[in-house]
Amino acid sequence: MGTRKQNSTYSRNEKCIIDCDLTFAVYLLGGRWKLLILDKLAKRKMRFSELKKEFSYITERMLTLQLRTMEQDGLVKRTVYAEVPPRVEYELTETARELAPILSQLSDWGGKQRKIAQQGTAVNSPT
Repeated sequence: MGTRKQNSTYSRNEKCIIDCDLTFAVYLLGGRWKLLILDKLAKRKMRFSELKKEFSYITERMLTLQLRTMEQDGLVKRTVYAEVPPRVEYELTETARELAPILSQLSDWGGKQRKIAQQGTAVNSPT
C-alpha cells in the first residue's frame, strides 16, 4: 500500500484531531459504546462475561473491539489470570478514573437536555 499524501483531506483531518485537545478527547471517547462501558467499569472490575450480560445488545465482536481499543488508548486495564477456564477482568485505569467528574457532569447535562426535548415533543405533538 502506498504512502498517504501529506496534503490529502485525510491527513489534514488527522492533524486537526491531533492538534486540538478537545477533539482528541472526543476521538478517544467517541463511538457508540465506549461511554457506556466506562460507566459500568467505573463501578467495579468486571469479567468479559459480565460485560456481555450488561450489554446483551452489543455483539461479542463489537464489545471485544471496543475493549481492545480502550486498552490501547490507556483507558481500560485488562488482567488475564492463568486459570482453567481462563479468567479475564477489565477495570478502569487512573487516566480513565480522572474522567469520572466530567462524565457525571455530561450525564447531568444529557438528562436536562432529554427533559427539554421531551417537553418540546409533548408541546409540539398534535392533539
